[in-house]
Amino acid sequence: MTTSASVPTGSESAIAAGGTVTDRLVEANARYADAFTDPGMDARPVLQVAVVACMDARLDLHAALGLELGDCHTIRNAGGVVTDDVIRSLTISQRKLGTRSVVLIHHTGCGLESLTEDFRNELEAEVGQRPAWAVESFRDVDQDVRQSMQRVRTSPFVPHTDDVRGFVFDVKTGLLREVDPAS
Repeated sequence: MTTSASVPTGSESAIAAGGTVTDRLVEANARYADAFTDPGMDARPVLQVAVVACMDARLDLHAALGLELGDCHTIRNAGGVVTDDVIRSLTISQRKLGTRSVVLIHHTGCGLESLTEDFRNELEAEVGQRPAWAVESFRDVDQDVRQSMQRVRTSPFVPHTDDVRGFVFDVKTGLLREVDPAS
């Protein structure tokens, strides 16, 4: 596996010269833009699919699913859980941009398996304000995928729920394992 840490990009100079990681990203964007040509696409995904997945840096969704630029909408958050904001994005994706299928991807070794809702208490003690959001931690990744599938399927805002499927990505093998919604 290749990572940005192992591939020289020529932009290490920004960090070495006291720059930040953001400086490195901006420099990389300048090089990208130099060679960029407008692909002539619009915001509607060619495959009419939205993928909801964890933000974990080990998941290269396009490579793992054989996707190209323009194929899908990608919605990511901690755990890949279906929250109100994910429902918001799926609703816009389906109602305004033509998606019909939803693929949910959690993964092995997720950091949310080691957190609890006590994290909110810790934050409140530290900053003096309780977060309005839930941590959405879980112990059983398959059960959390089932819960996420159920949240999509029962949302009154998401009209196309016939093709909602959930998977667990194995970070050691790269394989997806489908989760039976009825188990």
